Amino acid sequence: MLRPRLRAVFDRLPSYRPDKAVLPVAGRTCALGANESPHEVLPGIAAAIMGVAGTVNRYPDFGATELIAEIARAHGVPEDRVALGAGSVALLQMALQAIAEPDAEVLYAWRSFELYPVLADLAGVRSVRVPLANEVHDLGAMAGAVTRHTGMIILCNPNNPTSTAFGQSELREFLHLVPRDCLVVLDEAYAEYVRQPGTPSGLSLCRDWPNLVVLRTFSKAYGLAGLRVGYLVGDPHVAAQLRKACLPYSLSVVAQAAALAALKAQDQLLAQVDETVAERSRVREALLAAGWDVPRSEANFLWLRLGEASAAFARRCADSGIHVRTFPGEGVRVSVGSPSDNDAFMATAVDWRATT
Repeated sequence: MLRPRLRAVFDRLPSYRPDKAVLPVAGRTCALGANESPHEVLPGIAAAIMGVAGTVNRYPDFGATELIAEIARAHGVPEDRVALGAGSVALLQMALQAIAEPDAEVLYAWRSFELYPVLADLAGVRSVRVPLANEVHDLGAMAGAVTRHTGMIILCNPNNPTSTAFGQSELREFLHLVPRDCLVVLDEAYAEYVRQPGTPSGLSLCRDWPNLVVLRTFSKAYGLAGLRVGYLVGDPHVAAQLRKACLPYSLSVVAQAAALAALKAQDQLLAQVDETVAERSRVREALLAAGWDVPRSEANFLWLRLGEASAAFARRCADSGIHVRTFPGEGVRVSVGSPSDNDAFMATAVDWRATT
């Protein structure tokens, strides 16, 4: 049977499939698999969404002018340094398209965010993976892996799924080693959860390194995962070039309104982040006391390297109505949820450690 001729890469490309949701146990499910905010949408954000509901028959502001102005103001950067996308993943896709010349390579740590290789393959860019060292980016090894074909380097800090972060001095040293014509993308999706002293904010380094761009998102700390809003801060020339790869009108009227309201409610949202960080410490300490090996987390999730036992542990969680993210043969990532969801997870994890 003849079929349309599609690129051969699609035959080997895995589809992004989140773990299957588990069935409720005792009337509830603990959703700890997607690193979402466990907090309800703030009333001001909900009101902003409802306020634009009657305008969705019209196209959104093409340039998202007001949102860019507010993001620039919040970070103290000129507006021409900001670019927007439908989630930071869309911006990453734009960046890969921008460097996708013949023989181009993208360098990133592994294990890291699972969509990096998928987006690279779609863009026709060859992936070069550098193994983590003790669950953290090995920046020295990554610098040593740069070749004349390296068009882009992705640094995920804190790293998803291992939750670890590298320091400011390490990043500065790394940037000094990278050729200035190689784009460095610092993925800071979980930046608001960082509490480790000395962890860099890439936003403070962009002026010194024009080849550095920083990705941020409204999906995690700002609780807008369902609306897909991300942004990039970098050199004005790079930001302007990447905007050319953005799909027109990719940020809806609703998404723009919600993101603006979230910025205005930043104090409340960051107070919620503090609650999540406190829960993160509580859960990790309980796991350590039970004999688990858990890296220090700077994100809103914890990483359990279980190797071949990963799938079995995830099934035990599912039997308890707890949804975690499984990386078969490697480990399990568990989001920090509400206190009651975290209690349910801790009980299951402690029981697993005691009985296996």
